[in-house]
Amino acid sequence: MDDYIAIATLNDYIFCPYSIYLHNVYMDTDEGMYKATPQIKGTLVHEGVDHKTSSTKKTDIFSIHVYSDTLGVSGKIDVYKTDKKQLIERKNNLKQIFRGQIYQLWAQYYCMIEMGYEVKSICFYEISTHKTIHVPIPSEKDRTELVLFINKFRNYKPSEDVITVNPNKCSHCIYCNLCDKTDFNNVYT
Repeated sequence: MDDYIAIATLNDYIFCPYSIYLHNVYMDTDEGMYKATPQIKGTLVHEGVDHKTSSTKKTDIFSIHVYSDTLGVSGKIDVYKTDKKQLIERKNNLKQIFRGQIYQLWAQYYCMIEMGYEVKSICFYEISTHKTIHVPIPSEKDRTELVLFINKFRNYKPSEDVITVNPNKCSHCIYCNLCDKTDFNNVYT
């Protein structure tokens, strides 16, 4: 499974492929060096899933490892409600749902299906507002879109592909102050 793409990086790749490189460079350092307030809050509220303490319902399964041999992806799901056959991706704050977040949820869905789980619905749960945002089960067209995206990710060559500096995106990147591609400061400092 060493060549499997981590599901969590799908959104990161859309945001900026170079951020995945920077994450790998800095992941063994002090998180205070690069994590900003939104990431710290997200990590704190996510602990309930990671430690399996956010619910006492016996029908809720938390933080299980999933994988798909056909897609070549692996990761963890947040919550699977066995009574509703519902897959839930928890986010602290969702002002907007980005395509990469949809790809993450679709990838989790296909992993669950391939592993033998029945999934009738998928959704995001916004922790800060206690709001559930339902997402349609992916169609064949959606699966094709996801497969093409994963292939693009897999074939990315940092030494050959041009990194587009986008001031708006870069200023919201937690690695902005550590990035050698920009001279912007991020909005969190």
